[in-house]
Amino acid sequence: MIEIKENTVLHDARIFGPMNEFEHEQVMLCQDKATGLKAIIAIHNTILGPGLGGTRFFNYTSENDALRDVMRLSRGMTYKAAISGLNLGGAKAVIIGDPNQLKSEGLFRRFGRFIENLNGKYITAEDVGTTTRDMEYIRMETKHVVGLPEIKGGGGDPSPVTAYGVFMGMKASAKYLYGSDSLNGKTVAIQGIGKVGFHLVERLHAEGAKIYVSDINDASLQKAASQYNAIVVDGQDLFDLDVDIFAPCAMGAVLNTDTINRLKCSIVAGAANNQLENEDEHGNMIKDKGIIYAPDFLINAGGLINVYSEHTGYNREIAMGQAENIYDTTLEILKMANRQDIHTQKAAILMAENRLRQIKNLKSTL
Repeated sequence: MIEIKENTVLHDARIFGPMNEFEHEQVMLCQDKATGLKAIIAIHNTILGPGLGGTRFFNYTSENDALRDVMRLSRGMTYKAAISGLNLGGAKAVIIGDPNQLKSEGLFRRFGRFIENLNGKYITAEDVGTTTRDMEYIRMETKHVVGLPEIKGGGGDPSPVTAYGVFMGMKASAKYLYGSDSLNGKTVAIQGIGKVGFHLVERLHAEGAKIYVSDINDASLQKAASQYNAIVVDGQDLFDLDVDIFAPCAMGAVLNTDTINRLKCSIVAGAANNQLENEDEHGNMIKDKGIIYAPDFLINAGGLINVYSEHTGYNREIAMGQAENIYDTTLEILKMANRQDIHTQKAAILMAENRLRQIKNLKSTL
């Protein structure tokens, strides 16, 4: 037994260090030995409303990796909601382990009870490694969940709306750089063609773009090649292609010192979260190379917009209309970054933080 003496200060830098770095309000560690559940819920900021963010089920190399990932993802959700004009805060959850081995009704229902204990401060949804069916299990224990199937009154799969927002961000970036937002004849390299990436392939093909794809799923690659004439490329070779647009649509931190030095594109615009390994260092590297970077948390906000619409009374047309606004906001951010001579990720963060500050000041006077 560990003896805790009176007046002892308990402090674990592995948790409070990242919390202070990213300015989180609350981090909840969840464990249930019976089901194998080991999860972290990170609530970053609730100034604008309850924290909404998906639950990622991933076999992390270490618990520290999981903690850092959920911290960065939840912070991104705060900015994503703020810059999109949504009355939501930022939060995220991760379940640690192999989803192919651990998934069960009991695990998700137990996780749902942890969410219920937060009394509405956190609203979950699907993410990498989870599905609408998993959300149904969570819904059995808490009402604080969105991303349910359409047959259950939810918005269903949000990936088409996410892909549409990314597509709008691409077109806005093209408009800023080339003077026209047409992607006809443009070359686009997509890293990761999961649900969002594949919908993006469909839209780009319809626009007349030439598409290169990489993914760990051979079936998805074959489908993209046969149906949309996409050219399959090895994942690492994608960074060296001489293309107009590079679209990271897999995991985060893919834009680092090595990969940025290899890029030969004019625009980076993709669906992945936290694409920059280090926001300032690598945001400036991209800027110095003369590459237009469409901020990730802005252009991939379609999924959040979709589930927010579900939270307030789902309507797919309204969700798609809100996602279309990403075009104008992207143009505004690119112009703002140019005026202030800062990288675009910083410009987007400043815009998001300005809204957070205004609403916080407003609430303090009520």
